[in-house]
Amino acid sequence: MKATQQQKNCTIAVVGDVHDQWDWQDHICLSVLGADLALFVGDFGNEAIALVKRVAALNLPKAVILGNHDAHYSASKRGRKKCPYDRTIEDRVQQQLDDLGESHVGYSKQDFDFLGLSVVGSRPFSWGGSKWRNKEFYQQRFGVSGFEASTERILSAVATTRYPTTIFLAHNGPKGLGGNPHDICGRDWKPAGGDYGDPDLTSAIEQTRQLGKQIPLVTFGHMHHRLRHTNNYQRTAIVIDEYDTVYFNAALVPRILKTEEQTWRHFFLVSLSPYGVTEICSYWVGEAWAIVKDQIFVAPMGQNANKLLS
Repeated sequence: MKATQQQKNCTIAVVGDVHDQWDWQDHICLSVLGADLALFVGDFGNEAIALVKRVAALNLPKAVILGNHDAHYSASKRGRKKCPYDRTIEDRVQQQLDDLGESHVGYSKQDFDFLGLSVVGSRPFSWGGSKWRNKEFYQQRFGVSGFEASTERILSAVATTRYPTTIFLAHNGPKGLGGNPHDICGRDWKPAGGDYGDPDLTSAIEQTRQLGKQIPLVTFGHMHHRLRHTNNYQRTAIVIDEYDTVYFNAALVPRILKTEEQTWRHFFLVSLSPYGVTEICSYWVGEAWAIVKDQIFVAPMGQNANKLLS
């Protein structure tokens, strides 16, 4: 990957699927870790409006995309039947979007001038897979009727970005990265196996490259690292393609672990240079903000092209 002159060296925190595990102490952890930018891949909870409001209040440059759980009672007929509140009075999906404001990049983008890069959001509330789900929801909320129209919405955001360095933020990753249960977007429930990536994101990435944009990082979650069908190994977390784009699944769940003595909070830190991703580290932050565990996930950019790393 060629260097992008405008883009600066930076440290990006990627927060995997939260699933009701986020509080004010996590804000302090991000400061202690020295993150320049925070990216949230969604699934904060089942329309967990109070938690999303806390994330929105984070005093750090950030970009957020909402996941399928963030529209749990609104997107599907099955979810609406189980809704515990009056949807004719409350619209908790819209409330989350309003609270996040410009931080929510689903079908949108944010330019981070101080870093010289742009973050583009894929389709928000994605369930994953090659079947177009929740047709009524997407048509009413976004005027999107299928994968092709979804790709067009993503590309419309790409077209307005200020910088050639483009990071894609998604809830579910792109199609085409493997169909085994342990693959980065592989289906690990019965029947196990099959590529469950998003075709619209794949198409948007390909067409973004044709526009001359550099894509050092595509990050997402949804498919948890811990597999449902086995405890012998975990999901592949990283793929690096022939363009040196790093595809990173950050869905390490649960992200908060409690023992009798202390609480550990998990974060990923991505080191980004003008040449691309140089390193991804996994951090557990313990009491008194001590880093109790770390692991390097990626060797220097360019040395692992076309390899799958777990």
